Amino acid sequence: MRWMRTAGRGLLVLAVVMAGCVASGARADDGIAGGCGPITLATAGDLTGYLGPLLEGWNRAHPGERVTLVELPDSADETHAQMTTDLRGGDRSRFDVLNIDVAWTSEFAAAGWIRPLPRDRFPLKTFLPPVVDTATYDGRLYAVPYVTNAGLLLYRKDVLAKEGVAPPRTWAELERDAKTIAPKYGLGGYAGQFLPYEGLTVNAAEAVYSAGGTILGDEGERVTVNSAAAREGIGFLARGVREGWIPKQALTYKEEESKQAFQDGRLLFLRNWPYAYVVASAKGSEVAGKVGAVPLPGPNGPGTSVLGGSNLAVSAHARHPESAARLIAYLTSERVQRQVLTRGALPPVRAALYDDPVLIRQFPYLPTLRASVMAAAPRPKSPRYDQVSLVVQAVVDDALTGQETPESAVRRLARELAAISHR
Repeated sequence: MRWMRTAGRGLLVLAVVMAGCVASGARADDGIAGGCGPITLATAGDLTGYLGPLLEGWNRAHPGERVTLVELPDSADETHAQMTTDLRGGDRSRFDVLNIDVAWTSEFAAAGWIRPLPRDRFPLKTFLPPVVDTATYDGRLYAVPYVTNAGLLLYRKDVLAKEGVAPPRTWAELERDAKTIAPKYGLGGYAGQFLPYEGLTVNAAEAVYSAGGTILGDEGERVTVNSAAAREGIGFLARGVREGWIPKQALTYKEEESKQAFQDGRLLFLRNWPYAYVVASAKGSEVAGKVGAVPLPGPNGPGTSVLGGSNLAVSAHARHPESAARLIAYLTSERVQRQVLTRGALPPVRAALYDDPVLIRQFPYLPTLRASVMAAAPRPKSPRYDQVSLVVQAVVDDALTGQETPESAVRRLARELAAISHR
């Protein structure tokens, strides 16, 4: 039976991970051969404190391969800067395993900072299919998906119930409710993450993707953003700010600020990651028991989220790459992935966990999140992703603040992205 074969493979992977290093089956052509020993794991700040206990479990079982956790700043931009500075140090690099944003895989792979990994070493078929694409570059696997994420539309279900209105499925419904219902209750209409930082790149990409457009193709070599779909998507956001159903204050929001505004009862609708649902629904929140979540809307029905989350990669200068690969297999095993969700409130990459009735009772948004992940798309792939993101942020910010029309913003975006791709 299929479930028995799948379970058998999962148990085999975990058994291999827990066995001694010599028994792990490393091959010289793996690209990760090189013996075992102590390793370091570099990650952005662990806001929920879940990761330390997971690594303690590894260290107890693997005293000769102890892992040291190195927490970098909470900010993705600062974490990226510190990681890249370290990796440019070559053999002096402090990091063996890197917990990297899914958008950085192409950049790190193209720069030669992380090692290609053998696909057959990891149970990729047990993961949600879209997440695997975030870990590849130029047709090769360079990382292993660790946590995933997709944007959700959070809404005040108590307010919509009073109005006899279903949660919005389209942009027109979202706009109508944000304009007409929110003011009746003293609420702002809709917000996302619109400060010029990585979050604005995500929100802009989701608007373009939801309208049927793209930004880059062919691993960043082709610019595809100059389209009617991109003008429609960016125009939707710009119109919201201009007409006021997106509050001007939202132009200062990152994830935490926007989550706090919703949690404090100041917004009718919010685009955010699933963690915001968990926090806003928790005891002590002003809106506990009043929060619903649905997929992001689009022009004619459910839209397209950008895939978030992180991947685990082995540094090109890892001291003990075999131990690094074994740690990655441990952290992506189904048993540990369950703890990533229950202890860290982070969406796992293992598909089976989204069908678990016990987990669904604890995390009611899981079916919605799975649907969003399955329909999601990665951020634009490019070996110069950091430059791509900065350009998107700057141009879209000008459109949202009214300094440029959506039409001229899209034309400018195409020109500036073309200049990056031809460097």
